Amino acid sequence: MSRQQTQVPVSSPRLLASAIGMAITAGSAGHMVFAAEKADEKAPSNVISLGATAITGEAQDETSYNVEKASSPKYTAPLVDTPRSITVIPQQVLKDTGAMNMQDALRTVPGITFGAGEGGNPQGDRPFIRGFDAQGDTYLDGVRDTGSQSREIFAVESIEVSKGPNSAIGGRGAAGGSINLVSKKAHLGDSLDGGFTWGSDQTQRYTFDGNYQFSDTAAGRLNLLTHESNVAGRQSIDYDRWGIAPSLAFGLGTETRVNLDYYHLESNDTPDSGIPYSIPVAGSAARTKANPDKPNDGGNSSNWYGLNDRDFRKTRTDTATFSIEHDLNDALTVKNTLRHGTSMQDYILTQPDDSKGNVNNGSLWRRANTRVSNTETTTNQTDLFGDVYIAGFKNSFATGVEFTHEENEKSSYNVNTDTTPRTAAVTTNCSPALIGRPSGFNCTSLSNPNQNDPWNGAISRNYAGTDTKANTYALYVFDTLELSEQWLVNMGLRYDHFDTDYKTFNSSSVTTSKGDDTSEFVTGQFGVVYKPAENGSIYASYATSATPPGNTLGEGSEGNPLGGTPDRNGNLLKSDMEPETTKNYEIGTKWDLMNDRLSLTADIFRTEKENARVQTNTTTYENVGKTRVQGVELSATGKLTDKWQVFAGYAYMDSEQVDGGPLGAANDGNELPNTPKNSASLWTTYQVTPKLTIGGGAFYVDDVFGSAANTTMVDSYVRYDAMAAYKLSKNVDLQLNVQNLTDETYYDKAFSTHFANQAAGRTALLSTNFHF
Repeated sequence: MSRQQTQVPVSSPRLLASAIGMAITAGSAGHMVFAAEKADEKAPSNVISLGATAITGEAQDETSYNVEKASSPKYTAPLVDTPRSITVIPQQVLKDTGAMNMQDALRTVPGITFGAGEGGNPQGDRPFIRGFDAQGDTYLDGVRDTGSQSREIFAVESIEVSKGPNSAIGGRGAAGGSINLVSKKAHLGDSLDGGFTWGSDQTQRYTFDGNYQFSDTAAGRLNLLTHESNVAGRQSIDYDRWGIAPSLAFGLGTETRVNLDYYHLESNDTPDSGIPYSIPVAGSAARTKANPDKPNDGGNSSNWYGLNDRDFRKTRTDTATFSIEHDLNDALTVKNTLRHGTSMQDYILTQPDDSKGNVNNGSLWRRANTRVSNTETTTNQTDLFGDVYIAGFKNSFATGVEFTHEENEKSSYNVNTDTTPRTAAVTTNCSPALIGRPSGFNCTSLSNPNQNDPWNGAISRNYAGTDTKANTYALYVFDTLELSEQWLVNMGLRYDHFDTDYKTFNSSSVTTSKGDDTSEFVTGQFGVVYKPAENGSIYASYATSATPPGNTLGEGSEGNPLGGTPDRNGNLLKSDMEPETTKNYEIGTKWDLMNDRLSLTADIFRTEKENARVQTNTTTYENVGKTRVQGVELSATGKLTDKWQVFAGYAYMDSEQVDGGPLGAANDGNELPNTPKNSASLWTTYQVTPKLTIGGGAFYVDDVFGSAANTTMVDSYVRYDAMAAYKLSKNVDLQLNVQNLTDETYYDKAFSTHFANQAAGRTALLSTNFHF
């Protein structure tokens, strides 16, 4: 076999990690919450005065599941007074559930599902929030984290999920909501947390989290990771990654604070190619909503249809951040954040393609999906936030500007076979006579694939590709106006200027086509909060989002692509498209009970996208489509007693494609893909003795359709987890997690046409943790 690949250095810090010999999923820096102190008397109505802002003297319980405030100053009120659905997954939940990546963590938030990626839509995290694709709506410390990635959480303090259109907060996209990862940063005080996790399926995970205060106002923090594992119930799949995240802070406890942070993650995996849908006969026309295709593993759920000699996935992420924050006075703070980040993906992935109906004959085609992509982002955000009194009314506000430049370049591999004039990326009919050597091992058995087949094709780089660039200029302002002790008004407005251009080029770097688009849009949020008691609120809110053409820079599923680019079927899009707009109407209530230890929330929402991009003829798309999701959400987070904690939620979502346009009318009335009607999660722990804590969880997701036609589907499932933690001493504890206790075979990612990804089977993890 001839094989040429891009050289991507994947270092191995195993010696360093082994020398440290520690892992940590606990040990987080305490949250610092800013609270406004009311003046004894209101300012005169004709005077603008500044109210005092101070750091509270009470530290929030670091072991609590309940969080009082989001990390971004753009959220200008505590969560209980914020008129929208926000879930914060704190460090303790990440630790107790044994979460190791973002997808693990988001399992605890109902209303979120994950879609599958292939070649055009890249591998990596692809969350759907309230039925809308949020692949490009992940943020790191409030700054957009561009580029498709599989995100680790070894250097993450907490994860914040904001549901409902959220462009006012973060900019373009966010039709169903957004996800913000809050990173671990240096803080005052010395701490050392570490340990190791060994588990089933050859899992070995080592992490280290050390913070050292080297002067009265300066500190440094270092997080390290090395991780290796296979996947329970799946053949040949393995994950191998390592990461490092140093953080330096100066001026802590003073009026001027500086942070320098760096994050690096590399992975070298054998990816999961998934399980094919079972098409009853050749061609997709036989699929029906009444009898949708479901995954067919040939009778063995561990089957993997990839090739050890061909399949690989390498990734690399580097992010450097410099921020400086200065208190202008007791009430006003200005902060500037400068970030530069790069992310890379390089893979050849076997997709078990059955678009020719091969599964019906007991075989399938090993279609090769490939990608080589690099994304580079530079962002500068400047924020001013604090409290002011205007005409006697308190205003907690934040305002700022953003400048962002993003660039993505993607190409692919040529994957050829010696026995057919067609490339391995083009599906072929697989008769029984073609299984194995006659097809160059591109055709394989559905029930008994052999990942060690001596595939004899050739791999070389295809340097033809696409280069996409985008610039964002934005202004924004947010305010919580306190009309009285019972009435609050929350407002937010953002203006975005988003221009993007692309060019395609051949293998000789000669430009073959190009195009551009400029979008200007204003998004906002408005909510009224009534507080019948200090610890509770009832609210009504309205919010919007905008998704302009080229939103993901080719690093996701472009629901609104640039004119001049081909659609999934190769048709050239000739129409200039407008930004898709989404509106959300929501009413809800939030209560902090038991001395603020337990938070209960409930909301009813309706989200509408009224000018969705739909195809009106072979080469033209127009903004005339409409979709809608409406539903109910409930949650309970925090302590029921001093010893009993809960992190639970439920989401009901009724989704519908209302108008799919002239060519999509057949799908009108269908449910949206990746939008389960019912989903629920329950995680709870109980401290049996001062040394012993036990816990467990249940996670339910309803049936999910993979396609807009509702002709591919994965069944509902319930997954059960359990944990037990024991303190050997003040400095050492053990924790056992068993995930998927019943070894349920289920699918947690559904692709629209070809396949679904199977989740891991029963997995046992034993962690030894050290704290100093």
